[in-house]
Amino acid sequence: MKIHYLQHVEYETPGVILNWADENKHKLTSTKFYLNESLPNNSDFDLLIVMGGPMNIYDSVKHPYLKKEKLFIANVIKKGISVLGICLGAQLIADVLGAKTKANKHKEIGWFPIQIVENKSCSELNEILSINTPVFHWHGDTFEIPKGAERIVKSEVCNNQAFIYNKNVFALQYHLEMSESSLKKLIKNGRDEMVEAPYIQTETEMLSNKNYFNLTKNKLYSLLGYIEKVSENFTK
Repeated sequence: MKIHYLQHVEYETPGVILNWADENKHKLTSTKFYLNESLPNNSDFDLLIVMGGPMNIYDSVKHPYLKKEKLFIANVIKKGISVLGICLGAQLIADVLGAKTKANKHKEIGWFPIQIVENKSCSELNEILSINTPVFHWHGDTFEIPKGAERIVKSEVCNNQAFIYNKNVFALQYHLEMSESSLKKLIKNGRDEMVEAPYIQTETEMLSNKNYFNLTKNKLYSLLGYIEKVSENFTK
């Protein structure tokens, strides 16, 4: 596959997605907005991945590229190309599909469990996303579910954690791509948000269970394999 990813800040990287792409011999290109890189002129790729970031999706005054980015994502979806959005990326997808993003009652920062909302259209996806261990979160906002999309994951304090649209657009509020090294970068650059609150863990809590990284990596690999298969069907 040809994969293009959009990265908003240096410290929120694709993480182990890069490992998966390398192991499967996929071609990777990117637009790094923090380096003032431009979006590609065409959509010559099979999968677009939209990464996270600390900014709000409506913060186009401070981050003027957001307007062009939204138009780009909307055009990619319209062309039937597969899209995976993570955290901010998921909120951007929701926005271009006409759904609102708003502040959640609680910020979720750390490892917290998720629950599958039965996906009627694909039992395989239910199995892939089902996970018995907590997954990593770092968000204060949440999205509404766009019209025509199907909610597939929720958590105790965030009702909308993931959705699928048109069978090939995937939005995850949480981070399956997180490695220990990428989490350390995130912590270093986000300490101002790490205050005492019911659903905000300490640095020690976030880094103490090394097994979480492997378990979520395995789930991510399964999800990317599923998206790869879906993408092949859409491009036939």
